[in-house]
Amino acid sequence: MADKNTAVKKSGGTREYFRGIKTEMKKVVWPTKKELSSYTSVVILTCAVSALGIWLVDSVFLAALQGILNITF
Repeated sequence: MADKNTAVKKSGGTREYFRGIKTEMKKVVWPTKKELSSYTSVVILTCAVSALGIWLVDSVFLAALQGILNITF
């Protein structure tokens, strides 16, 4: 059983919670507009390439199943 001396200290409440958020938000290093547009481009390109890859694999499996099961549409 846990020792009473090692009990977790209770939080200071809602006000302390929001103070903590404010403190942490000051530590955030926000990207510049140029970095943001670069990161956005990378994300969109990655999504497009992933979607194309999934579509390609799906098409190959569909063609294989149609060939194996003699299904026509």
